[in-house]
Amino acid sequence: MDLILCHTTADFDALGAAVGLTRLLPGSKIVLTGGSHPPVRDFLALHRDEYPLIERRSVNPEKIRSLTVVDTQQRDRLGKAAEWLDLPHLGEIIVYDHHLGQESDIAATRSHISSVGATTTLIVEQLQQQQVSLSSAEATVMALGIHVDTGSLTFDQSTPRDALALAWLMQQGASLSVISTYRDPGLSLQLQQLLTEALENLEYLCLRGYTVAWVTLKTDSFVPGLSSLASELVEITEIDALLLANEYLGKGDSSLSVIGRSQIPKTNLNLLFQLLGGGGHSQAASLNLRGVDSQAILKQLLDGVKAQIPHPLTARDLMSSPVRTILPETTIGEAQRILLRYGHSGLSVVDKGQLVGIISRRDIDIALHHGFSHAPVKGYMTTNLKTITPDTTLPQIESLMVTYDIGRLPVLENEQLVGLVTRTDVLRELHQERDENGEGGEEERQKSNINLPQLQNKLAPQLWQLLTIASQEAEKRGWHLYLVGGAVRDLLLAETAGSLMIKDIDLVVDGFHKSADVGAGVELAKALQQLYPAARLEIHGAFQTAALLWHKDPELDSLWVDIATARTEFYPYPAANPEVEASSIRQDLYRRDFTINAIALRLTTPRSGELLDFFGGLLDLQAKQIRVLHANSFIEDPTRIYRGVRFAVRFGFEIEPQTEEFIRYAINSGVYDRTSQENTKTPALQTRLKTELKHILEAPYWKSALQLLDNLGALQCIHPTLKLDGSLLRQLRLLERCLRRFDAEQTLIHWQIRLEALIAHLAPEYRVKVAKNLQLQEDSIVRLKNLTQSYSQVVEYLPTFQRPSQIVQLLRQYDLPMLILIALQSQRSLRHQIWEYLTVWTNVQPLLNGNDLKKLGYKPGPQYRQILDDVVAATLDGVIKDRAEAEEFLTQHYPK
Repeated sequence: MDLILCHTTADFDALGAAVGLTRLLPGSKIVLTGGSHPPVRDFLALHRDEYPLIERRSVNPEKIRSLTVVDTQQRDRLGKAAEWLDLPHLGEIIVYDHHLGQESDIAATRSHISSVGATTTLIVEQLQQQQVSLSSAEATVMALGIHVDTGSLTFDQSTPRDALALAWLMQQGASLSVISTYRDPGLSLQLQQLLTEALENLEYLCLRGYTVAWVTLKTDSFVPGLSSLASELVEITEIDALLLANEYLGKGDSSLSVIGRSQIPKTNLNLLFQLLGGGGHSQAASLNLRGVDSQAILKQLLDGVKAQIPHPLTARDLMSSPVRTILPETTIGEAQRILLRYGHSGLSVVDKGQLVGIISRRDIDIALHHGFSHAPVKGYMTTNLKTITPDTTLPQIESLMVTYDIGRLPVLENEQLVGLVTRTDVLRELHQERDENGEGGEEERQKSNINLPQLQNKLAPQLWQLLTIASQEAEKRGWHLYLVGGAVRDLLLAETAGSLMIKDIDLVVDGFHKSADVGAGVELAKALQQLYPAARLEIHGAFQTAALLWHKDPELDSLWVDIATARTEFYPYPAANPEVEASSIRQDLYRRDFTINAIALRLTTPRSGELLDFFGGLLDLQAKQIRVLHANSFIEDPTRIYRGVRFAVRFGFEIEPQTEEFIRYAINSGVYDRTSQENTKTPALQTRLKTELKHILEAPYWKSALQLLDNLGALQCIHPTLKLDGSLLRQLRLLERCLRRFDAEQTLIHWQIRLEALIAHLAPEYRVKVAKNLQLQEDSIVRLKNLTQSYSQVVEYLPTFQRPSQIVQLLRQYDLPMLILIALQSQRSLRHQIWEYLTVWTNVQPLLNGNDLKKLGYKPGPQYRQILDDVVAATLDGVIKDRAEAEEFLTQHYPK
């Protein structure tokens, strides 16, 4: 006998899932382990005979082959039927449930647990996969299960999977009239009386803009259907959260049932109720206890709800700061240049430290249209201002913007302008809240599943400890601290827990509201060095950033931690170094290159673990694509092309089509050539380009990266004539063979040799110029300068030599890198000779040494070198083969 067990006080979801399973497990029977909800009881009074239901007392435990438990993972919710779970002869125990985060005490052989609105949805999906058809009665009860548990797809835990399941059940013939009758059957007479009592005794509390209510009802016995009463109370009173307690006598001692409902974002009743043995969903949960102090239990739950209510966002959390300001006398033309430089849509006008007006891009455009570029902005600015304080809440800000149609609100503290909240800031936050509350799509909702503990578990413990200490030091100073860029990206991509040891970490201090200036990052770095004396501190004055460096540390290995104050930047001309100014975390992320690198993880309380993703970086990580933030990004900094290619190849991502268009436009525009001719310093085409080339050429995927760069035409950034043609590809393959064969110990710098091979492929007149432009080491520059002459010598003389000693005498004047570069450009016959020289002839040792010469009676002196060279040459040429022949050779050629 195969049994399907519904939990005690079965609801429609448990019954619907069980009915669906009888089609997946032919011949199985359903057992209601202990009563049912009143609507379920009324439904079964008419429809019981349509489903394979049997009484628990009619089951012979010895004949049970398997048990399938639906809509719960807890033994105590199965009543006396829980005893069957311990039968030694059971072949299988299967669990189907949709309550995530619960600790199961059922020793299941298989579990199907997923984040959907109803357990029935999981069964529907399996029925669809196996192409099983249902009767109208089966489809109806299963549709009821989804409707009731998802509030007809209105509850926050509802998913697109539930909607698709309902649509399929309708196709199978689910009766809408029956569903409408039992989905909301109305309150029984007893529940109506309790509703009146509850409304009279309901207690309220207002906290952080939300209303929480609670009430205790005392009855002589258990009252079925309290969940319907709780829902009715919430609807009538329009409260945000409710705790409905029912005290009654059960089997001789006092019992307590509590129903919880919450519509407050980020609260989780399931967690609170689990602590007391109950459970459910984040916004709907229940528990049943015996012999407890009901008021103490209610107080514990109430305190838990109050602790979970989030602090409302304020202007301090939303605002951009510092604010870009201008004087009333600033001209319209100058104001336009400032807007263009910083990408703003408006500017605040300040006179003698006081805010006197705001001028928008639209105001400036109108003035320019009428030819008033030289007029002062004070004639066009808006002076009737609405302002807010740092503590103004998000709902208040939203109300002001809607009421007065305002796109930006200045934030004043002690009459000083400290920030600006824009309509974009508000919309972005409201959109993020919607996603976190489950109103976005399935892909969007995955964002809220990424939390601090999940990320912490991926990181090596010693790194997490460092980040924790850094955040504590920032909090002491009233600052926010964020982990930004590649470290966040790698954390989100990591799959293995506790093993990620990131070598390069970027931290950003955002402390504008506590008067943190550009030196905040340096101050925090100094504080951390006091706690980590093994780290070396470097301060970069030009950008006011600091770095802590560990070298082969027992715990942190070779770690680099950059710490900076949040800043914005502007490129005075393409390929220049950016000009940097202190700013906010939002603007700091806005200045970055790609969306996947523009994500920040907040480390400081009260919102630790919050991910800031203003540009869709999480979605791009999921889509496995590289997308640039700004259309002019590659024109400003060509090294971003190389970074984008490096990330694409490293992670197996695709470059997003429009981003590829931006790359090709930047390269084909000729802007890099013009910039190089007009400016002596173009770091993005010099030192920063070399750094990116180093990262690419020392990585295992360097060949694929070069091929993608060539496909994009980006090798032109090194030199306009450089292309990855067939000849260069063949040389690069030969180079790898040479490095593996002749430098297995890696005494050479392999990425540098690869770069030299690329440059050596250029025409001789360009090589030194390119090497100097990239600021290569002096030995590389000299090697590339002499390559043409050295190659000519080898090509001219090597084919004419007949004896190995002649070849050795010619080639030993060149170092290994030079010989490799020569070999790459030579014909096969010459390469074979160079190869033989490196593998065989350089290893030939003289059969005699200086001590031997001394013993043979030769006086020490300069002639020793010539004698030994001649002995080696004779050995190479096969003239002498052993020591005796070597001594005979000396007698003939160097008589005493």
